[in-house]
Amino acid sequence: MSGIIGVYSREKYDVSQIAYYGLYALQHRGQISCGMAVNNNGFIDYFKGLGLINEAFSQDALNKLIGNIAIGHVRYASSHEGKDGNNIQPLVSGYKKGALAISLDGRIINSDKLREELEAEDVLFQSDSDAEVIAKLIAKFSHMPFEEALLQAISQIKGSYSFIIMTQDKLIGARDPFGLKPLSLGKLGNDYVLASESCAFDTIGGEFIRDVEPGEVLLIDEKGVSTLTKGFQKRNHCLFEFIYFARPDSYLDGRSVYLSRIEAGKQLYREQITEADLVIGAPDSGIEAAIGYAEESKIPYGEGLIKNRYVGRTFIQPTQQMREKGVRIKLNALSENIKGKRIVLVDDSIVRGTTIKRTIQILRSAGAKEVHVRISSPPVINTCYLGIDTPNKDSLIAANMTVEEISKMIGADSLYYLSLEGLMKAAGNNGFCNGCFGGQYPI
Repeated sequence: MSGIIGVYSREKYDVSQIAYYGLYALQHRGQISCGMAVNNNGFIDYFKGLGLINEAFSQDALNKLIGNIAIGHVRYASSHEGKDGNNIQPLVSGYKKGALAISLDGRIINSDKLREELEAEDVLFQSDSDAEVIAKLIAKFSHMPFEEALLQAISQIKGSYSFIIMTQDKLIGARDPFGLKPLSLGKLGNDYVLASESCAFDTIGGEFIRDVEPGEVLLIDEKGVSTLTKGFQKRNHCLFEFIYFARPDSYLDGRSVYLSRIEAGKQLYREQITEADLVIGAPDSGIEAAIGYAEESKIPYGEGLIKNRYVGRTFIQPTQQMREKGVRIKLNALSENIKGKRIVLVDDSIVRGTTIKRTIQILRSAGAKEVHVRISSPPVINTCYLGIDTPNKDSLIAANMTVEEISKMIGADSLYYLSLEGLMKAAGNNGFCNGCFGGQYPI
């Protein structure tokens, strides 16, 4: 999972400032590294760093990124890529027709095969990044006009992806044929913006125009916006975007993430009626489902867990040790609301069980009489090679234990997962990939 943004302006040369604040809005999609590249009169300048946006970018570094086109990237720790600086995006690559920069969200599942084929043709790689594979493919077809070379490259890749490419005079956005990863088009005055989520447009004061369609390749240049091609197959948006990844104030394929999570909470109570004194949500991605659960059940909703706002998302930390440390300093219970009460704790998912087990221990220590865990998604029982980054089935608690065993292991009085049918209904029944839940992958 990563966050990507691109800005095109005919007149402004400070678009890096716009991209910077857009990346702030997408920070939840990646906390390991970040970067930005700009077109400066035909030359591509860039800056990259480890950590959060405000940690990596100084004002001086940002002021040096002058140009009318910019792309940016925030990255989480993918297990199939090395953690060195060469993998920080945007990836900037030169070839015989000039230079380009690319920001990728997703996973190219045939990247190893393509890399081997290119290396057999004496193509050299500087990183483990799938983005570099795309760049090298474009260079391979550089005897063609750029647009044709790009489409040839796209025709060879398979996977779950959205990416944004910047050349000396163009901004291009592309989304995989199944629409697994999100990408949206927006506008800020006369300038165009591409971003992973629509919340980025709100942050920069822009307006949402539309979602990039599955399989669509958008070209933005001095003539405006045009569609190079549409390769729609069948919409299979990643359900985890609605459950966990996306910000609640975003819209994905025309569906409000916030309302989807509210409805998932309501559906949870309809499927498993529970008597309790208080409903609380696990910060942050369990909050909306907890509100929906409380509305449907008429059980009061209250704040029971206080989150340290300076701790990142524990699910996307690269090691188990870091996740456990993150949980210990991330949450504390509000004992005044918890003590002596039967609690319904609503969370978005259980992947490894690290966070939920520690959360229940915190609630018990605060005096909770009972803790009933309700999860607004089905059990994660399959690995995902399309971007969720759960490569080893041994790390998935629901793949190795029954619901009853999980409930006992995490210390809950009861545990219930939302059905797959209930989740898909809550998300709008708009076509989803449910591989991690039901084993049916589109690719």
